[in-house]
Amino acid sequence: MGIINLQIELFILMGIGFILAKKGYFSLATQNQLSNIILMIILPCSIIKSFQIDFDSHLLYSIITILLISFGIQFLYFILNKYLYNKMEIDKKVCCQYATMVSNAGFLGMPIAQAVFGDIGLLYASVFLIPQRIFMWSSGITLFTQGKQSNVIKQVLTHPCIIAIYIGLILMILRSFHIFLPASLSDTISLIGQCSTALSMFIIGGILSQVDMKTVFDPESVLYSLSRLIIIPFIIFCILRVFNFNGIPANLCVLLSAMPAASTTTILAQKYGGNALFASKLVFVSTLFSLITLPIVTVIIITI
Repeated sequence: MGIINLQIELFILMGIGFILAKKGYFSLATQNQLSNIILMIILPCSIIKSFQIDFDSHLLYSIITILLISFGIQFLYFILNKYLYNKMEIDKKVCCQYATMVSNAGFLGMPIAQAVFGDIGLLYASVFLIPQRIFMWSSGITLFTQGKQSNVIKQVLTHPCIIAIYIGLILMILRSFHIFLPASLSDTISLIGQCSTALSMFIIGGILSQVDMKTVFDPESVLYSLSRLIIIPFIIFCILRVFNFNGIPANLCVLLSAMPAASTTTILAQKYGGNALFASKLVFVSTLFSLITLPIVTVIIITI
């Protein structure tokens, strides 16, 4: 029930944004301004907080294993993105490629990992997210900015979310020497970062208010959801079993690879002039379908 409750929370938040927009309290200009605030301040704080991990020497092997698998999964996403969506219009293709590369393994995945595997699952999920964070704010941004901005590499490397990764890595190293941020600063960063999910879902709901709900379940969004929720985790599960990766680290990687599209798909599409309406469909439809697929995936990885 914990998994389902988390997904219902997402839909409630989307619904609030939808109603606010329909009532005229959440204009397109406000949505654009809020998108900038999320990208410039709120998400960087969330990223910095996610790097606050205490490493234990006994966990080092598992952590390295998860990191390697997670980087391998990102490489798999790169390969799949070369072939899966080539028949789509370019603006829809970009959204699907980003949403394949970046899942909702943060907000939805971390509490689910904790519910399924206990506190160790939360630690491992934080480690799993490191490669996704890196690719999310590097090649992920490049997908949306390609051909629209000059000197893309410089702008990507200096993006606030990438800078947050630099800071997070430094802080993670300092923690191993028992050097911590002041509690007031750490708590402030955490508090700001916690706004990310709610505000992102509000924006998605606001954008969906402009969509004819009869068109939400179009073939492209359904195809993406099939790939994101079923095909990809199945491929990863088979590869890990072939190479004899078992236990909690491997199972957790499969579970987190079965998460729906990240809300940042819509945020970035909105920010960089992409197809934000279609991106919102991807988030909505994949999250809705995951109500069915995630419990099934959880049962499979636990029992097999």
